[in-house]
Amino acid sequence: MLEKFNSFMEKWMAFVTPACLLTGVLFPDIAKHGVPYVTYAFAFMTFIGALKSRFRDVADVFKRPLPLILMLLILHVLGPVAACGLGHLLFPGNMNYITGMVLEFSVPAAVISLMWVSIYNGNSPLSLSLVVIDTILAPFLIPAVLKLLVGSSVKMDTVGMMKELVFMIALPAVLAMCLNEVSHGKVMETWPKKLAPFSKMCLIFVVTSNSSKVSPYMKHLNGERLEVAAAILVLAAGGYAIGWIIAILTRQNKEATVSMIYGSGMRNISAGAVIAGAYFPAETLFPVMIGTLFQQILAAFYGSMMRRVQTGQQEREKEHGVSA
Repeated sequence: MLEKFNSFMEKWMAFVTPACLLTGVLFPDIAKHGVPYVTYAFAFMTFIGALKSRFRDVADVFKRPLPLILMLLILHVLGPVAACGLGHLLFPGNMNYITGMVLEFSVPAAVISLMWVSIYNGNSPLSLSLVVIDTILAPFLIPAVLKLLVGSSVKMDTVGMMKELVFMIALPAVLAMCLNEVSHGKVMETWPKKLAPFSKMCLIFVVTSNSSKVSPYMKHLNGERLEVAAAILVLAAGGYAIGWIIAILTRQNKEATVSMIYGSGMRNISAGAVIAGAYFPAETLFPVMIGTLFQQILAAFYGSMMRRVQTGQQEREKEHGVSA
């Protein structure tokens, strides 16, 4: 039954995630009760995502660091600069929107990307390394990028933020890899498949709970906010696409390509929302939170595109083999 559920979720993820978002937006008073437990769900998803990795696998990432470096450059140079430029082009008189857009594309890679990489058989050690390193750098990179591009002086509870991120990422990842080492790889052969359905359940919970925060903005949409939403959608979709294009140009293998697509496209929007809510006017929060509506849908869309491309390549290889 759980295997059927998991197969159904992977096949119809492009429809499941929008349904979860819609549920959270339409029923925020119910969905918001899950928000305090989102951190625990994230930690569990990190644990499941890291079950396919060992310490030596993560060490191997640093022997061939090009994909990791490229993703960091996309996340913290190309993304913020593109957001700043588009923001000034579309909203020249509104620094709150511009700041929100830059902040949205300055936050670190998303923990939940580990689940998507696992679904599409990407390079889990590469994705895990990106999330851990990017999270450690976040308290230093985010203020620096904001100050450079929009002149904002950001004060953050660095210690509090690091504690939460260590709980969500570092501890569950280390625990998973320790289990693989102690079991001599037996855990990574059996547990990921068994726990995969529960990872999907956590995704449903996280998306539904977090989308309750967007509800007030969706209920008071106007022309300008729709324009902001469209700009965020274009920038977010572009992140996945650029990761894919650069992976092709640098001739990465299939696994690394999957990791680069999700590593370049998915952001820790929750971290951005906390910063925006704590240190900026309320209007700044809208460009950050609206990204929640698109991130999972885009992740499912690009996953579906990858499957089609891979299926097409396999069919062409078979035809070539037959003709040969």
